Formats: sequence, C-alpha cells, structure tokens
Amino acid sequence: MIGVTGATGLVGRHLLRSLRSDGIETAAFTRDPSRAPAELRGSARPWPPRADDVAMDAIVNLQGEPVAGRWTTKKKDAIRRSRVEGTRKLVDAIAALPAEKRPRVLVSASAIGFYGDRGESILGESASAGSDFLAEVCVAWEREAERAEALGVRVVRVRIGLVMSKDGGALERMLPLFKLGLGGTMGPGDQWWPWIHLDDLIGAIRYAIDHDEVRGPINATAPEPVRQREFADTLAKVLHRPAFLPAPTFALRAALGEFADELLSSRRVIPEALGKTSFTFTHPTLESCLRAAT
Repeated sequence: MIGVTGATGLVGRHLLRSLRSDGIETAAFTRDPSRAPAELRGSARPWPPRADDVAMDAIVNLQGEPVAGRWTTKKKDAIRRSRVEGTRKLVDAIAALPAEKRPRVLVSASAIGFYGDRGESILGESASAGSDFLAEVCVAWEREAERAEALGVRVVRVRIGLVMSKDGGALERMLPLFKLGLGGTMGPGDQWWPWIHLDDLIGAIRYAIDHDEVRGPINATAPEPVRQREFADTLAKVLHRPAFLPAPTFALRAALGEFADELLSSRRVIPEALGKTSFTFTHPTLESCLRAAT
C-alpha cells in the first residue's frame, strides 16, 4: 500500500489515479475522512496520522498550503506550518511504529525555492540553499523529512519546479490571459524558469518509490529550463496568440507583494540526479510540454 498526504491537491489527485490505474492499493490522508471527495472514500485516513495509519510500504508527502497569492503574515505562517509541522507529525507517527512495520520509503515534496534567486548559476542537487523565505521553509521542510532516515526509512526529497497542467498549478493561472492575447513577459524576462509536465512529475515520484538506489534530493524539473521570456513566447505560439503585454516588475510587486519575487527570481535548475538514472522524460522540451498541457 502507498499512502499520499496532500491527496486533494493537483499532484496528489493525479498520483493516486496513476497508482490505482495500475492496481496499486492506496490510502489518502485527509483532515476529515467522512467529508473526503467521493473518489477518496474508502481509502481515506485521518490527518494528522496515528502510528497504525502509516504502517504501509511507502508514503508520498505532498501536503502544503499553496504558495501562490499575496504573502501576508498569516499566509506565510500557513505555508511554513503546513510543510514543516506537517512533515514532523508524519515522521513522528512513523517513529512510533515498530521497525518492521515502518514504510520502506518516504518520498517527500520540496520545491526549487530551496535554491533562492541564483541568477545564471546552474543548480544541481548539490547546490547550496538560498536565504529567502521560501528557501528557509524548504530547508526546514527537508530537515523534518530527513529524520526518517535514522528510522531505517529511505528518504527522497523531491524539489519540484513549475508544474505544467491545465488542471491546476502555474499554467492554469496563466492560460486565461494568454488565450485572450493578453499574456507576455513577467518582469525583466531573463530570469530562468525550471518547469516540468505533471505527467513527468508523477513519473519521477513513482520512479523514486520503485528504485531503491534513489535517495536524498532530486530536482523534479525538465532537462531544459528556459528564460521567462522564452516561456511566454512559447506559450503564445502554442495557443496561436500574441504575447506583447508585459507585466512590469513594479506592477507584479504591487499586485502580489513578496510573492512576486518568486516569479522574478532566477533558478537555472537541472535534474542532475535523475539524469544519472534510467528515468525518461515524456516531455523534455517546453513546446512539447505546453502542447500536451493546453
């Protein structure tokens, strides 16, 4: 059995469907199992979990308050607590189990925000952490997941890039404007945007579950990060629309506050660890990805 936290989010929903389509038994952690969506009923388990609830083969930890939106003090607190404290509660539940009942692997989400704003530097998994708010959250988040290593659990920390899917995530929020021909470059446009198609992210998570040699951090990003300007131009091309209305830096900061820095930051992240495995990307190029996701 494979358990999934954050089961009602974009990645959690699609991961559960992928696992179930292959006949794999799953469990979905949710705050109120009695009110779980119909597709989760029968497999829902309470959150926070009890020790008996995490006695299974593998757990994928995807729980976390969405980062998109204006970062008020309350929002930032929710972003931090949902990830750091949530992962702590999960690992504490695993620790309460006898060793023979513990999961063999914990695949725990993190984010490319780990690296901070790094300009032109090429960032593999060995690159150091940044120092801004989201980087500090990611460091603390990953540290809580790493505690499971001392319990005999293999831990994989998945640093996720911008997820491309018409069902949610960054692309869903951009599509309406671009379809109207109102899209364009965000800020200077020369910042690097690491992206990944949802199907490849699901594939990377499942690869991490199935392959014992995969452990530690992995960058879940496509092999070819692009500059934001190229991203906007490629999306416009795929939609057969112009992309001539830029969003200036001052306008983004006025509308989004501190969160705007996430869109303006440059992270030239590459999937160095996955590149050393037999994992194959279905959508290695941005145009292929966007055609499949729009």
